[in-house]
Formats: sequence, structure tokens, C-alpha cells
Amino acid sequence: MQHVSIIKIGGNIIDDKEATTRFLLKFSQVPGYKLLIHGGGKIATQIAERLGLKAQMVDGRRITDQSMLEVVTMVYGGLVNKQLVAGLQAKGCNAIGLTGADGNSVLAQKREVATIDYGFAGDIVAVNAQQISSLLEQQLTPVFAPLTYDTTGSMLNTNADTMAATIAWSLASRYNVHLIYCFEKKGVLSDPDNDNSVIPALTLPMYEQLKQQGIISKGMIPKLDNAYTALRKGVQRIIICHADELQTVVSTSTVSGTTLSL
Repeated sequence: MQHVSIIKIGGNIIDDKEATTRFLLKFSQVPGYKLLIHGGGKIATQIAERLGLKAQMVDGRRITDQSMLEVVTMVYGGLVNKQLVAGLQAKGCNAIGLTGADGNSVLAQKREVATIDYGFAGDIVAVNAQQISSLLEQQLTPVFAPLTYDTTGSMLNTNADTMAATIAWSLASRYNVHLIYCFEKKGVLSDPDNDNSVIPALTLPMYEQLKQQGIISKGMIPKLDNAYTALRKGVQRIIICHADELQTVVSTSTVSGTTLSL
């Protein structure tokens, strides 16, 4: 079965031009089929402020009203996405920038209001695995912005970690899928204040215990919840690592970051 590497790059790397440049070089050197999903970083907030719009965040998640939806669509789907695509082209990687709306790639629905109204936040309904496979088989490298769309024609702001995991398991019946989350930390940490306290291997029971103890918390929880769902749905390998370690993780047997298992 053909191998595909699905790599998600965090927003904090996107915010750092030097870190982004290093990452794009390493990503361009990943062999075989590959796909990139990127976060948004702080650029949308900065541009919103220039436009006189105040960003609203709850537990690290953006409230996306109509005005902010217009900003994130422009920034994530335009500025950030096309800068990444151009950077990859300069490194010999033939990339194509996409949102979920392009080619009917990722369909979502507006999140229902429970306790918090997140506005135009999208929960994924379906992934068009055939369309994404077609791009890969044309030797193109899809670069997805964290944007989806719904059946009414509205764009929706969608969590990039969720998007990466969902695309990964949607392709798992067609390919041997490896999912790699790259961000500014060395992996999942046992001590959030100690960047060297990496947990090299994390099983699902270990994760549940550490979550109950509050050792794993905040934004790491949805990332790991999505990752374990992906493992249960057929993704072969999932690693969470520092962006600078991507090439090591992909190309060698050297253990780096945190490897997840059930």
C-alpha cells in the first residue's frame, strides 16, 4: 500500500518566519506522497485589530462572528496559505493551496450552540478522499488552510488539528497513513514548564490517566483526542514533535517527540 505523510504545522511556527522557513525546507524533503495542514497563527488577530475588530477567544478557541469569518478566510485561505505554497514552490515542492471548499474536499456544518456560541465554526461532516487522492497521484502536494464550508455555501473556521486527523483517517483505507503534528514543543510534556520532559511513548490508558491528573491539559487535549480517534480509525502511526525534528521523524528510525499508540 502506498505511503502518505499527513503533517500539521502549528500556528506558533507560522508566526515565526525563520521557523517557517526551516520547516518548509524539511517538509519539501519528505519523500513520497505528502499533505500539509496549517494553523492560522496570530496574523488574523493582528489584521483584525488593524481593521478595528476585537478578537474573542474562549479557552484558546476563536469566536468567529461574520466580520471575523471574513478576516480568517482572507488570512488563512489567502495570505498564510499562499505564502506557504510559494515557499514550497521555491524549494522544488509542487504544492497546491486549498480550503475545504476547493474541490469539495472537506464538508462541514456550523457548530450547534451548546454553552458557548462559537459563531461560524465548522465541525467536519465528510472528507472527499477521492479528490485528495487524485491530487496526490498527480504528484501535487495539497496545502490545506483551516477552513471548510457547508451546504449553504458559507465558509467555516475549523480547528486545524481536527482537520488533520479527519483527513488522515479518511485516507487510511487507501494508504498507509502517518500523521505528524509539528509545533514549537518537543512533544507531549509531563511537565509543561520543562521543555525537556518529553513523554517518548504515550498509550491511550496513560493519556487518560495523565488527563485526569491535570498533567495533560488545555489545548493538548483536543489534539490528542483527535489523534487517538485517528488511530482507532486506521491511521498507522502518529507522532507529535518539534517542527525542527520533522525530517528525523520521517526519514530515520531515530525516536523523537512523542509516539502515540492505543
